[in-house]
Amino acid sequence: MVDILASSSRIGSLDGLRGLAALWVLVGHAMLLTGWHLPLIGDPDLGVDLFIMLSGFLMVFHYQLRENKEPWGDVSTWSSFWTRRFFRIAPLYYVMLAIAIALGPLIFESRMTIDHFLNVTPQMPERYLDGSLENILLHVSFLFGLSPGHAFRTPLPDWSISLEMQFYAVLPFLMLFVQRLGWLRASVGIVVLGVAIATAVRVAGINFPMPAFLPLKMHVFAAGMLLAGALNVRRERALLHYALALAFVAVPIGGGMTVLREIVRLGLVTAFFALIFHAHLPRQLANPLNRISEFMGNRFCHELGELSFGAYLIHLLIMQPVIAELMQAYGHSISNFQRFLLSIAITIPITYALSAIGHRFIEMQGQKIGRALTKRRAPAV
Repeated sequence: MVDILASSSRIGSLDGLRGLAALWVLVGHAMLLTGWHLPLIGDPDLGVDLFIMLSGFLMVFHYQLRENKEPWGDVSTWSSFWTRRFFRIAPLYYVMLAIAIALGPLIFESRMTIDHFLNVTPQMPERYLDGSLENILLHVSFLFGLSPGHAFRTPLPDWSISLEMQFYAVLPFLMLFVQRLGWLRASVGIVVLGVAIATAVRVAGINFPMPAFLPLKMHVFAAGMLLAGALNVRRERALLHYALALAFVAVPIGGGMTVLREIVRLGLVTAFFALIFHAHLPRQLANPLNRISEFMGNRFCHELGELSFGAYLIHLLIMQPVIAELMQAYGHSISNFQRFLLSIAITIPITYALSAIGHRFIEMQGQKIGRALTKRRAPAV
C-alpha cells in the first residue's frame, strides 16, 4: 500500500502541479494574444483541466484526512466545508471582480487593439462592459456559470470559478453516494449522469461559450476524485482507479475536443498518478519519480502553488494592456515570438507580485475567517 494519509496532511508535489497549471494558463493566453503559438503549451484550457483534476483530488484528500472528525453523514460537516471553501475563494475573487468591472473599458480597448492587429473576430463588447446589476449579482452569488449569457461576461477568466463553486456545492452528496456504492460504481454513475445532463443540454440547443456548467466538466473532476480514492489501497486496486480515471478524461465533452487534446488529458492523468503513486511502479521508474515529486514540493514550488489562484485571476488584466501597448509601439517590426517573450517578461513579475500581495492580505485573511467560523469547540465538562 501507499500510506499517504497516515504519513502526511500534505502532498508536496501537488504544489508544483498547481503552480504549473497557473503558468500554463498564463503562457497559453500570452501565445493566443501575441499570435505566436506552440501546440499544447499554447492551449490554456488544458491548464484549466489540470486545475480541475487537482481540485477533485484535493477535496477528497482533505475529506479523508478529516472524515473521523467531520463525517459527511453529519450535516454540520457540509456547512463547515462550504464555509471554508467560500472564504478560500470569495474574498480575492470579489476584489478582483470589482477591479475588473471598473477597468472593463480599458481592458476592452486593449483587446480591440489586439484583435485588430491579429485580424481575428473581435470580442463581444458585453464581455468587458456589462456592469449591470444582474451581471454583478450573478457573479457575486457565483451562479453566473449556470447562465449561458453570463458565464463569460467579465474581463476575468472566471468561468471556472463558478464551475469550482458548483463542484463544492454538490461534493457532500457525491461523497455520500461514494460511501453507499463504493468508488468504482459511484464514480461511473456520477460521470454517466453528468454526460446525460450535458447531452440533454446540447440537444435542447443550450450552448455555453465556455464549459462553465458542472456536467460539462464533471468527468474531469471525477478523475481527480478517483485518484484520491486510490490512496492507501493495494496496488491492483490503485491501478484500477487509474484506468477508470483515464476512461473518464477521454469522454469528449467540455470544450473543443481534438485527438491531441484527448492524448494530453490522458498524459495529465498518467503524470498525476506517477507523481503520487510512484511506489506502485517498478524501482527503475519509482526512484526518479520520487526525486521529481520531492522537487515539485520544494519551497519555491510551494510558494508558486500558493500564488496560483491569484495569478490565474490577475494575469489577463495585466497582460492585455501590455500586449496592446507592445503592438502599438512596435507594430510588425518585431516578430510574434519576440512580442510573446516581451509580454511574459513584463506580465509574469507584475502578476506574481500582485498575487503575493493578494495572497498575504486577502486570501490568508479569508482563510483565517473560514477556519474561525468552523472551529469546533470542545464540549463543556
